[in-house]
Amino acid sequence: MSETPVARCLRVLHLEDSDLDHELALAHLQRAGLQVIAKRIESRSEFAAELQGDDWDLILSDYNLPGFSGLQALDMLRASGRLLPFILVSGEIGEDTAVEAMRNGASDYLLKNNLSRLAPAMENAIEAAEARLARATADAELQASRQRLAELAQHLQTSVELERSAIAREIHDDVGGSLTALNFDLAWIARHAGSEPVRARALSALETVTHAIEASQRIMHNLRPAILEQGLVAALHWMASRYEKRTGIECEFHTSHDSLQLPAGVPLVAYRTAQEALTNVSKHAHATRVRLDLLAAPDMLSLEISDNGRGLSNRDLAKAHSFGIRGLHERAVTVGGWVDLSSSARGTTLILSIPIASTEPVPDESNTERAADDAVHDPSGWGDL
Repeated sequence: MSETPVARCLRVLHLEDSDLDHELALAHLQRAGLQVIAKRIESRSEFAAELQGDDWDLILSDYNLPGFSGLQALDMLRASGRLLPFILVSGEIGEDTAVEAMRNGASDYLLKNNLSRLAPAMENAIEAAEARLARATADAELQASRQRLAELAQHLQTSVELERSAIAREIHDDVGGSLTALNFDLAWIARHAGSEPVRARALSALETVTHAIEASQRIMHNLRPAILEQGLVAALHWMASRYEKRTGIECEFHTSHDSLQLPAGVPLVAYRTAQEALTNVSKHAHATRVRLDLLAAPDMLSLEISDNGRGLSNRDLAKAHSFGIRGLHERAVTVGGWVDLSSSARGTTLILSIPIASTEPVPDESNTERAADDAVHDPSGWGDL
């Protein structure tokens, strides 16, 4: 045989200045089969103390109390942050007052001459409060989960950049040095070859090594943009120039400052965002023109990349595997920023916004000359070895 479940005993705090009305309410609850432990109080100070103390299941409150009111009690409950159901009971209550109470968070309101509704009203209020508490708990857990996920994404982004830097250093130190030495040796063999077939074979090998050096430099630059050591403005100027030469798409770069002093991590995030955006333009946009605008305000850095391509549809943005766009959002979060993306038939605009403490320009007399040199020089090279 199955056991009959034990009825729950409800703990009720009753704000009531009439002991007779208190006993009458308890009688109605007992007649309805509810087990109740109730405590009657009637002053503001008592109510404030109870909100700090015992764990109540529900609050019943008269509307008129000595030097106090049910609406004031409701305000105190809301200020405490406790999600307790609150039922207003009164001998006479106007419709406007009842509406105000419900708007302020009361679970229900009753008239004292109709306490037959008290038990079901209490049960409904407690059930609704438990549902709200469960929802609030779930929301808090979801928020904590999102925070952990954001921290994980930030850690992964940092780890990826560190790994890229390590690989770039290995390419520079080991592969780059070896290829450059081999390049010199093949050049020497080609100059001192005793027969034309050997010389032709050496020149062919020299051309292959030259291509390998160029590929290694390109890979190294993609892994770790050394141009950023010259500043974000110079890096974006160089990127736009190289992009236009490589793709044939007109690429303009405009900036509000010749050079900027930015917090650690911000230049790399801005650079990678521009890099990803330009890659997407060349792959998908069918654009003929791209514009990069770097704007610095006293407390905000903004990078806008806009094109005149075919634009993105809502379906494109909602793709389950749109990891490029998601990656941009996650990368921006690592420095406290965010990404806004808008698109129409006239093109797509991506805006990276990053709050920063200072954007004071840094004097740099060689900036103009350096930018001109960067247009023809690849800063990711190894130099003359």
